[in-house]
Amino acid sequence: MYKNDIYKIASNERLTDSVWRMVLEGDTRWIVRPGQFVNIALEGKYLRRPISVSDYDQKSITLIYKVVGEGTEQMSRMHEGQTLDLLTGLGNGFWLTDKCRKALLVGGGVGVPPLYNLARTLLASGREVSVVLGFNTRDEVFYEEEFRRLGCRVEVSTVDGSYGVKGFVTTAIKEKALDFDYFYSCGPLPMLKALSDAVEQDGQLSFEERMGCGFGACMGCSCKTKYGNKRICKDGPVLEKGEVIW
Repeated sequence: MYKNDIYKIASNERLTDSVWRMVLEGDTRWIVRPGQFVNIALEGKYLRRPISVSDYDQKSITLIYKVVGEGTEQMSRMHEGQTLDLLTGLGNGFWLTDKCRKALLVGGGVGVPPLYNLARTLLASGREVSVVLGFNTRDEVFYEEEFRRLGCRVEVSTVDGSYGVKGFVTTAIKEKALDFDYFYSCGPLPMLKALSDAVEQDGQLSFEERMGCGFGACMGCSCKTKYGNKRICKDGPVLEKGEVIW
């Protein structure tokens, strides 16, 4: 179930040249799992902007977004005290499973944010958590220290080798010989496929997809699975590794 409501901006700060963190105050009861997302209405824009929830508590929602177009650029110019119209509680997020005692969280670029609350949830349930964060270059790296402060082991990979392991997230997993029995991941489609091919363990994949409505009405964000087409916004964005047809 989703809810439409108005939220007040508590803060909006730049993390890197293009990545921002916004904290919104308001009703969070409809967010029940890590990996869900919100859909934001912006003045002058026909379609809402889907943004993953990075963290939440009883009074606030934390969103981390990358400025990639007019909508997110408009968000970056907003300030404390302004309000936003949100649909919240969208999507089926990550779930905890008895298969997982040693979790590996793998995030690529703006796929990193939804893994933060997931890490907190896993740690609170007694799991060990290792995190691999993948970026193109050093200047894009964010949230490395935030995951460490939670108590996670953290490795970073950059494609150009300017920071951490040179290569992709799969390179870091292999070079660092990470010990895990289950994985959770969010990032671009090529990364999710490469990760699924590279590891034997089961896991959950959160897909990034352009969404028209955000709640399953338009069928514009479907993914092929063993059980037929699934809507990323409604049936996902999180799907199990074994059901996805690449």
